[in-house]
Amino acid sequence: MKAMKDKNEKRYEVDLYTPIQHYFAGEGYEVYGEVNHCDMIAVKDDELIIIELKLQLSVDLLIQATKRQRLSELVYIAIPQPKYSLRSKKWKDIIHLIRRLELGLIVVSFQKNNTSMDIKIHPAPFDRVKSMKRSKKKRENLLTEMKGRHGDYNVGGSNQTKIMTAYKENCIHIACCLERFGLLSPKDLRQMGTGEKTLSILNKNYYGWFDRIRRGTYSLSEAGISELKEYPELVTYYANLNDLSKKV
Repeated sequence: MKAMKDKNEKRYEVDLYTPIQHYFAGEGYEVYGEVNHCDMIAVKDDELIIIELKLQLSVDLLIQATKRQRLSELVYIAIPQPKYSLRSKKWKDIIHLIRRLELGLIVVSFQKNNTSMDIKIHPAPFDRVKSMKRSKKKRENLLTEMKGRHGDYNVGGSNQTKIMTAYKENCIHIACCLERFGLLSPKDLRQMGTGEKTLSILNKNYYGWFDRIRRGTYSLSEAGISELKEYPELVTYYANLNDLSKKV
């Protein structure tokens, strides 16, 4: 392997070539550079491997690599080892995307005395059914969250804005009951339809909307009275529910 360049020296895509060439040649492949717009190809018997070299992972690189899949099922992308941790969420998300595209991934590490490469992913079919089974709980949580909302009070794509969640709607429901009927117990509230999480919400009091008057009895705090005015549509919705028409 060739010696590492000075850290301040600019690196080029050709710097990735030699360690990859050495590896596949050692595995018995014939390796060629720049063949019909492909950065590298490696051939052994009827097996054709295509490798695209880039200094950074980008959408353009992924597009280029997926186009190469028209020519071979064995397509790799090769990049220098990222500066961020390979244990980070960002890296795990990148790995998922590359697997999803059924590509391979080679990472080239420029170390003090040599340059080495590591195949992180081999090209393989992506099993969507298996992937969805692994995410079954997340899917259930997504549907539960949606069912816990009674309207669309968020704008998709919003950033740095308060999001209306099923949990917050539950808090607003409880607050509406307390505002309308005064002191109530968790049992009273559950009979009004506030759900099984009522006691937990009152105890945690995440928004500071509830006051515990005595054991098993709660009221709406000054903060709750004030902030409830920020949600007129939901207040109207809960006020119109049949189980709010009279105190249990």
